[in-house]
Amino acid sequence: MTIPQPYRSIEQVLAAKRPGRLAIDPDEPVVAALQMMADNNVGCLLVMQAERLVGVISERDYARKVALVGKTSKDTLVREIMTPNPYCVSAANSVPECMALMTEKRVRHLPVVDGDRVIGVLSIGDIVKEVISHHEHVIRGLEIERLRILGDSSSY
Repeated sequence: MTIPQPYRSIEQVLAAKRPGRLAIDPDEPVVAALQMMADNNVGCLLVMQAERLVGVISERDYARKVALVGKTSKDTLVREIMTPNPYCVSAANSVPECMALMTEKRVRHLPVVDGDRVIGVLSIGDIVKEVISHHEHVIRGLEIERLRILGDSSSY
């Protein structure tokens, strides 16, 4: 019987993404964060002070903490609406662990850290894509195993 293959590592998932990380200073105006998200087609940015992760800012933060309360993105600073102390994972975590954390905490982005250093960001899309790819691989393996077994049984 075929042994199911493990998921790819978090490092492998990150390696398949565009290199680099998108970050903004907490003292920048929200409009700068929105422009950076739009320019890079992402929904979340790391908020970094020097090399230290201090939060994340997402389109959801903007919608709920600026647009809905009558503030303006030009006059509001990132630090005022960012999510401080975001949930993070390390490269040692697994794809299923990341998916469980995202589901339980209702977050769409997870910074991946190595100690205090941010090495990347996983989105819910990255995780779903990996789960689908993994399941397709497992199904193909099971189909091949089934054909092998059926082929062996026909020789009796």
